[in-house]
Amino acid sequence: MYKLFYYPNNASLAPHFILKHIGLPYELELVDRKTDAQKSADYLKLNPAGRIPTLVDGDLVLFESPAICLYLAEQHPETGLAPETGNPARTKFLQWLMYLTNTLQADFMVYCYPEKHTTDANGIGAIKAAHADRVAHSFTLMDQELASRPYLIGETLTICDYFLFMLCIWANDMPKPPQNFPHLGAYLKRMAATDVVKAVCSAEGIDLSAFTS
Repeated sequence: MYKLFYYPNNASLAPHFILKHIGLPYELELVDRKTDAQKSADYLKLNPAGRIPTLVDGDLVLFESPAICLYLAEQHPETGLAPETGNPARTKFLQWLMYLTNTLQADFMVYCYPEKHTTDANGIGAIKAAHADRVAHSFTLMDQELASRPYLIGETLTICDYFLFMLCIWANDMPKPPQNFPHLGAYLKRMAATDVVKAVCSAEGIDLSAFTS
């Protein structure tokens, strides 16, 4: 049985969506960030990076949220959550997965924690504003992509969609939140209405009202 070490509304949310989508039994193990449990000796034996999430599958221990999502999808190709090698959609799938993790999420993290990216306290406001613009640019790009298709890769839901939805939940109180973009907002409303998203967000105590009204 899969075991996911998680914290509510953390980077473990996307893998939690994937596990729920797959439909097999899995176990959740809370890692309490409030007490820095991710830095405990026991947890560091599993995940030396000291971050959340971690997936345990038998003897395999895996960390980094997108890597876990990709692993789960490829363990269960019947779900269609990741186009298989040789599928023409595979290239775009990898492009958007990397963009979401390396560009959109990275810019959003700087927006959330600007003090970690400067030694000049007077520059914190400028860093935050600049990265709010960078995130908004990414949402504009997502909005354009979703103007012509129901999901990021095309007609089929993939792990990219669950990962994007996680990032949009985090960003729903930004100066220009994702739900304010017409095509992206409609997409988020559809995603929020799925049984997987509703069940996982209910279990993690995440309010979806910003995407359903």
